[in-house]
Amino acid sequence: MYPELFSIGPIKFHSYGAMLALAFLIANYLLTKEIERKKIYPDVSSTVTFLAIVLGIAGAKLFHLLENFDRFLRNPIGEAFNAGGLTFYGGLIVATIGNLIYLRSQKVPVMRFLDAVAPSLMIGYGIGRIGCLLAGDGCYGKPCNLPWAMTFPNGYVSTLASENPQLVMEFKQLFPGVPVPDDIPVHPTPIYELLYSILFFALLWKLRTLPKQAGWLFFVYFTLQAAGRFTVEFIRLNPPLLFGLSEAQVIAVSMMLIGVFGLWRVSKQPIDTPPKEEATVKQGAKGMRKKKPMSKTA
Repeated sequence: MYPELFSIGPIKFHSYGAMLALAFLIANYLLTKEIERKKIYPDVSSTVTFLAIVLGIAGAKLFHLLENFDRFLRNPIGEAFNAGGLTFYGGLIVATIGNLIYLRSQKVPVMRFLDAVAPSLMIGYGIGRIGCLLAGDGCYGKPCNLPWAMTFPNGYVSTLASENPQLVMEFKQLFPGVPVPDDIPVHPTPIYELLYSILFFALLWKLRTLPKQAGWLFFVYFTLQAAGRFTVEFIRLNPPLLFGLSEAQVIAVSMMLIGVFGLWRVSKQPIDTPPKEEATVKQGAKGMRKKKPMSKTA
């Protein structure tokens, strides 16, 4: 893998950061187009993207440090400033809260905006996972012997047996009696997440033009994203937190419940129709073209 793309003097350019930047650029482009189509104030997209970058990275790093608190205590500076090591749900939660506060302050129709951002969030997540793959930041899965298994000897969290005792222990449990290889092949879970992100993005992009209630598409996204992550998490290395489920799976179950409940709630609302600004302008122009009746002369 390629955690570091290149360097110019002391400045290093990391693959994870490059893919994260690409994800935000593509997501912002799609969001801007959807905002225009839905007739939402177009100047909010850049601010929302900026807040998503800052708050998303901060929240993702914070949640990652909490998930790996023992590693953080052993090496606080290294873990805090590691270019890898971000937890998606942490970024999503913090960025969502921050953006909701901003959108309400601008009196933007929040539910309509969330529908506009749903496809962008899905494809942005998938592109970001390519960064995880290139960086080898530990988001890979359990050891396996499948033809498409991958190794990350140069990753931020290496798959070399000499550097990853947790992976060695997992390998011995899954393949008892089999000699542990020097470089342990694992499930390339970032690729799995990229594939379902592309599939779900295509579905959301198709559904976005259907006449539905405001918020409907966002809650569909919420449910799909949670279901995809919940499934992939079964072959990830994250430790169980509750009822044999990892922390990410517990959050995913909560998201699925919120998504289903949200779909039920918005289904009781009327169909969302954007303001007919163009029609209003045309009617006004038509009225101005009408000739005034000529006054009668005595």
